[in-house]
Amino acid sequence: MMLLGRGLDARDNQTRQIQDAVSNVEKHFGELCQIFAGYVRKTARLRDKADLLVNEIYAYAATETPNLKVGLKNFADAFSRLQDYRQAEVDRLEAKVVEPLKCYGTIVKLKRDDLKATLTAKNREAKQLSQLEKTRQRNPSDLHIIAESELQRATLDATRTTRQLEETIDNFEKQKIKDIKNIFSEFITIEMLFHGKALEIYTAAYQNIQNIDENEDLEVFRSSLYPSDYQSRLDIVRANSKSPLQRTASSKSSLRTVQISRSMLRKDEEEEEDEDEEEEDDEEEFDATKEVR
Repeated sequence: MMLLGRGLDARDNQTRQIQDAVSNVEKHFGELCQIFAGYVRKTARLRDKADLLVNEIYAYAATETPNLKVGLKNFADAFSRLQDYRQAEVDRLEAKVVEPLKCYGTIVKLKRDDLKATLTAKNREAKQLSQLEKTRQRNPSDLHIIAESELQRATLDATRTTRQLEETIDNFEKQKIKDIKNIFSEFITIEMLFHGKALEIYTAAYQNIQNIDENEDLEVFRSSLYPSDYQSRLDIVRANSKSPLQRTASSKSSLRTVQISRSMLRKDEEEEEDEDEEEEDDEEEFDATKEVR
């Protein structure tokens, strides 16, 4: 009877350990399922916000100058293409991560049913053991034999269900570890695929933005703002934007031009004076000739 009692205690400890293992999986897998599902919902909402952003960029680009318009449109095209990959990420996470975790709700329920059957058999065995003790105290031989027979059947039933539970829980533990590896491997793979594509698309989008020619767009804006006298204003701006060296060279050139002009003017004046003197000499000679005659 002592050995039988120890056997019952050992099975009780084993059953409690199995119960704790199943409860632990039920608790943490349920939490993981909820958090992963929330992660997927947040990702889907991010995709929706990105779609709104794309539409607004298209609307704004249509109102801008040519280079800015092209750059923003190219960026919006790339960003929109990224949202297609984000949608694929959402679908894969739902199928490969959330759904397998959801399945553990059903799996845990089945394991609890197995535990319940084992506990029922164990309780029956304990009840038969108690009845046998009472029968022995009364000491009628025929009832004693009947009670021992009932106890033996109950013990065999409890031993059988316990072994079945051991096999079931062993398979459960093995499958749990395998599923955890698969679920997290799928999660990592899905995220790497998305972020790899995101890096590729963002690189191209960054280049599209950097290729915007701001100077050319600024000239287009100014020409629309000052359509009539834009060219003259542009010439003034260009003249004012010359370097000090260029301005010095221009000043020297202007001074040289003035000096040359003054020299030429002085020469012309001297030639005119010479001509006047020659005319006066000619007149004096003509008058002297007349007097002689």
